[in-house]
Amino acid sequence: MRRILIVNGKGGCGKTTFATTLAAAFSAQGKRVFLADADRQRSSLGWLKRRPQSLPVIHALDWSKGSHDMPDGRQGFIFIDGPGGLRGERAKDLVAEADDIVVPLMPSAFDWEATASFLRRLSQLKRIRKGKADILVVANRVRRGRADLTLLQQQAQGAGFPLVTEIADRVTYARHAASGSSVFDPPAASADVLAQWHPLIQAID
Repeated sequence: MRRILIVNGKGGCGKTTFATTLAAAFSAQGKRVFLADADRQRSSLGWLKRRPQSLPVIHALDWSKGSHDMPDGRQGFIFIDGPGGLRGERAKDLVAEADDIVVPLMPSAFDWEATASFLRRLSQLKRIRKGKADILVVANRVRRGRADLTLLQQQAQGAGFPLVTEIADRVTYARHAASGSSVFDPPAASADVLAQWHPLIQAID
């Protein structure tokens, strides 16, 4: 069972959007998918409750109270919507269960400063140091042509965490969140929207 943790110490980065979108993307491929919500707000679980039964199945796991119940079997993917402010033993426990760690961040100076500090703490954890889990940094809510995006690309590269991909700021994500669906669910979004996710999906798969 491959486990992907989506997390950032900085709030408002869109981690729930990433967790739900990635879960839907892999479910659309016919794979066995679980969505584990480890955040007290339980936003991912709320999204699953709104999800129409006609869409590809995504199984729910409630990890919001600290338990990490694992499903039976070895096949499939678990996408973990991590808690905000991941620190201490909670961080070690979740990272210890992750094969990949997706870190979304916004293209702003404030977000980069907070995320850079978070990445430094994350990279010091034993599983990361031993190369047993990869850190995948992704720019979110990007507007093309903005100088702050170019700066973010340079900062991430210089810190040793080059951006895997960049997800554009689109109103469609809010609409899908409200209906329990994603850009990968039928009818799927345009090819250019989906293409932005492909580098991250390939890195996980």
